[in-house]
Amino acid sequence: MRLAVIGHLSRDVIADGPPRIGGPPWHAGRALRAMGADAAIIAKCGEEDAVDFARALETLDLPFELAVGERTTAFSFSYDADGTRTMNVDAVGDPWLAEEIRLDGAEWLLVSSVLRGEIDVAAVAAGRHVLLDGHGLVRRPEVGPLRLDADFDRSSLREVEMLKLADDEAAVVGEVDVPEVIVTHGARGATVSGVHVAADPVEGDPTGAGDMFAAAYLVSRSEGALPVAAARRATAVVAELLR
Repeated sequence: MRLAVIGHLSRDVIADGPPRIGGPPWHAGRALRAMGADAAIIAKCGEEDAVDFARALETLDLPFELAVGERTTAFSFSYDADGTRTMNVDAVGDPWLAEEIRLDGAEWLLVSSVLRGEIDVAAVAAGRHVLLDGHGLVRRPEVGPLRLDADFDRSSLREVEMLKLADDEAAVVGEVDVPEVIVTHGARGATVSGVHVAADPVEGDPTGAGDMFAAAYLVSRSEGALPVAAARRATAVVAELLR
């Protein structure tokens, strides 16, 4: 295991459809599988979903570990005509415990919290090349309509080499002292190192596209690609998966 993704799985209800597995480890795993990456998934969910989610993770053909808490993080959301997402937090999962985290051998790590306070970023980042997905910086861990604010500990970014933010998250976070910042713009692509990388329009459910992008970007960086080239490859991987 040279590369790993750690984060919470979620139970998602999209446009009043049936509940389904979601969360960064699941969607990132889809990209890792597509790229044939030497990678593992470290995920957490609640007891009520553990069996079904483990079966879903098995279909990715990647090594994984599933920590089980009392509750699964849950969301319900919908998209409007231009792709803007409206989200509601239906349940807040249990934070990671130190003894649940096994990252031996992982040199490159994607840390993907979906709500603030889920994981001690500084603790898992030390000594590794870390890409942090910014969801967990700005999303308040409370039931109800999803709310963003900048009330996060900026010292937690001290060991982070790469930070991925969506447009709305970047507006909340503001300036940060991180060597590499990637801002994703949904269907419009991404900006990295001041360069805009365009994306071709793709018809399909965009759920998890940012998680796929982050995983593909980190794989490319771990293989020696420069940031802009990594973003271009990640954009292509996401487009193919969404198709």
